[in-house]
Order: sequence, then structure tokens, then C-alpha cells
Amino acid sequence: MLHITNTVAIQDWEMTETFVRSSGPGGQNVNKVSSAVELRFEAGTSPSLSSPVKTRLRRLAGRRWTNEGALVIQCDETRSQVRNREIARERLKELIKAALTPPKRRIPTRPTLGSKKRRLKEKKVRGEVKALRGKVDPKS
Repeated sequence: MLHITNTVAIQDWEMTETFVRSSGPGGQNVNKVSSAVELRFEAGTSPSLSSPVKTRLRRLAGRRWTNEGALVIQCDETRSQVRNREIARERLKELIKAALTPPKRRIPTRPTLGSKKRRLKEKKVRGEVKALRGKVDPKS
């Protein structure tokens, strides 16, 4: 069981881990040992998460979200299978924590009086510059 917060915990049956051969450092060991982990969390069907949390999680996951509604996290940072597994679980935990907090509602602000005056002054200056670009009268 993966504890996210005091109220939210992910059951072990909701996650599957697959170990594959890793790329990167490790020498000949890379060719022999399956140290990279692919953690698959069935978020779409998870009873642990509410619908709004699943929606936010889907947006945060991006390309890691599959068409079936699963979240796939891959980790091959270290040579150790156990450490890669811990890192993948920690990433999942952080992603779910981020999805649990609802985004703050933006309160639109009005422009200040000073900013309005500066904008109008700048418009006037630009207008004067453009007025000077007119055709030159050859008589004068």
C-alpha cells in the first residue's frame, strides 16, 4: 500500500511493476540485469481517487497517461532495481499529491489609475510620432 496523505492511499493491486533492461551506465551489467522499472497505476478505474482528482492527474501526467486510463512512470536512473522502484513510487506519490490540491481560482484585478494614465500618455506620444510621419509639404 502506498500512502499519499492521511486520507488517500493507493492499494497494491492498483499498481503493476514491470522490470526491463536499462540503458545508460552499468557496463556489461546493463545487458544482464533488468534494473529499470515501469510502474503502471490504473488511475482511471481507481476507487481511491475522486473524479476531479483523476481529471487533474490526467492533465498533470501528460504523455504518461494512456488511452486506457493508466498512468505509466518509468525509471532507470540508478543501477539498483530496488532504488529505481522507490524513485518511481515517489514520483507517483508526488504526482498524486499535486493533483489532490485544487487550483486556486483566479480573481481578476482592475488596472490601477496610475497604469491607466501611463497607458494613455504613451498612446498620445505614439500618436504624435505617427502624425509627424505624414507627407512633407514642398511649399514651405
